[in-house]
Amino acid sequence: MKKKHVHKKKISGTKKWSAKLHLWFGLSVGIIVFIVALTGTMYVFKDEIQGVLRKEAIYVKETKASAIPLTVLKEKISLELNEKFPINAVEIPLDKNKSYRFSYYEKNKKGWNYFQEVKINKLVYVDQYSGKILAVYNEKYDLFPILKSIHWSLLLKADWGKYVIGIPTVLFIIMLITGIILWWPKNKKARKGRFWFSWENVKTWKRKNYDLHNVLGFYASFLALLMSITGIYFAYPYVKNTFNLALSGTLELPKEKEIKSPDSLMVKNASVFDITAQETRKLYPNSSSFRIPLNGKNKKGKELKNIPVTIYGQEGRYSERNTLVFDKYSGKLLAEKPHQKLANAEKYANANYDIHTGSYFGLFGKILWFITGLICTSLPVTGFLVWWGKQKKQGKKI
Repeated sequence: MKKKHVHKKKISGTKKWSAKLHLWFGLSVGIIVFIVALTGTMYVFKDEIQGVLRKEAIYVKETKASAIPLTVLKEKISLELNEKFPINAVEIPLDKNKSYRFSYYEKNKKGWNYFQEVKINKLVYVDQYSGKILAVYNEKYDLFPILKSIHWSLLLKADWGKYVIGIPTVLFIIMLITGIILWWPKNKKARKGRFWFSWENVKTWKRKNYDLHNVLGFYASFLALLMSITGIYFAYPYVKNTFNLALSGTLELPKEKEIKSPDSLMVKNASVFDITAQETRKLYPNSSSFRIPLNGKNKKGKELKNIPVTIYGQEGRYSERNTLVFDKYSGKLLAEKPHQKLANAEKYANANYDIHTGSYFGLFGKILWFITGLICTSLPVTGFLVWWGKQKKQGKKI
């Protein structure tokens, strides 16, 4: 009897190339994808974890009608801690039961890795009514800033280390797209087995591993795409420019106009920071907290011509941000930039971090981002095992 000739199903060119790209990129950057996904997942609940661990420092036991002036608190902290670097900012909560948070932060432009680049990164929690230092946290060696640096640049210098992560992230985006193409079934019958696990008659670990990679990968892929795109938004200017063009019709965000101080010839008011704090409380009484730079420099180390105060609308979120600009000599209000009047591209720029971490969507968003992160962490592992299983099978045939 003649054996019946079985026709193999023809695979489309799109799926062939998708399979090749998915495999090549997976093998080349899988380990980096694993590290980035794992560190990002561990970082999601940073605020909640620190809120529990630092509870004694965050809340003050006894509240009074008025707080000690900021200048006095600043001098007291400087004397007690005796750091060679100046205090650069203070974050003041609108909740009177919460302590002030002073920060030390200095960078070394010549450092090639995280530990060399960050000269100092300390947070000092202070009881604003008694002046007592409640706690000092060396953020440079804390778990979450280190996780963030690994996630952002593999502990390399932030300016160029972001490209070490950015390139694999772009390849991961391609892997996600090719993964969806490979997953997509040709007909309804094939579709049934793609949405969930059918392990009643499956005994081999290889098949179960393949299903884990296939099914979980599909469910996570759409959120993973969002995470990846919001991630490369930080790394590549052309991604940010594309968003700006789509949202506001211009490639670049509006540049901040320099406001000349009308009171530059005046003797600096010793209470200038307290004046700015008092005015901020009046204008934004329902906000969460606000940040005042105290050393006359911005985060990049450039000298500030005025005092820009950043007001955060909700705790744990940076998307709803308002800005006030005060004269650095007299404390007079010079400009106001409320969140509502920002261009769409500016609003998105403020929200991108919250979207990337899931906090933009509240606790539910964080839980969803955490689960997606765990799946993304597993994909390089299950994907490698799928490839390894095929290699062993081919080796036996030979």
